[in-house]
Amino acid sequence: MLLLIDSQAVKNTCSASVKSKGFCFYKSTNGIKRHLAVDTLGFPFFIHCTKASVSDDQGLIEMFSKHIDYFQTRLGDLPKLTILVDNGYHPAMLTTALEQMYPDIMTKIRFELAPKPTKTQKQEQGKTGFVVVATRWVVERSNAWIERCKSLVKNFERTLDNATAKVNLCFIRLMLKRLAVN
Repeated sequence: MLLLIDSQAVKNTCSASVKSKGFCFYKSTNGIKRHLAVDTLGFPFFIHCTKASVSDDQGLIEMFSKHIDYFQTRLGDLPKLTILVDNGYHPAMLTTALEQMYPDIMTKIRFELAPKPTKTQKQEQGKTGFVVVATRWVVERSNAWIERCKSLVKNFERTLDNATAKVNLCFIRLMLKRLAVN
């Protein structure tokens, strides 16, 4: 089984509370971060919102600690999970932190960095600048689906729990619309 994980920094509005505000230096954004774990179809597995000042690694650790019961109750029948992350994450640090939290979790999951094309590979393909990586495209597309919900373009919520619930509702709406079409 494959999970793709990414975070998205989103600007706050004036209605957001001070407790939910943070500044992401990497994206130069004052707001929140949405940490999203999706399956190969782009549907959510885990969702977690933090202040934008929280690092990607720490946000992933918080997301897993919040959903640790999933791993504890299903450890026997859980298939081996490969978690694909981008270069903003540090798999060695994540492995150490998760082993401290729940030692048996590392028997069922492993982290992999998403492949990033080198300059020579880009030149061979005749491309320059940003090149789409197919495996990363799935989670980026899921972030784009979130952006279709007008109320999620910015963070209007006062708490991080409300922001997480709003993202969950967005995905529920999306899945219901897809079921209605079929």
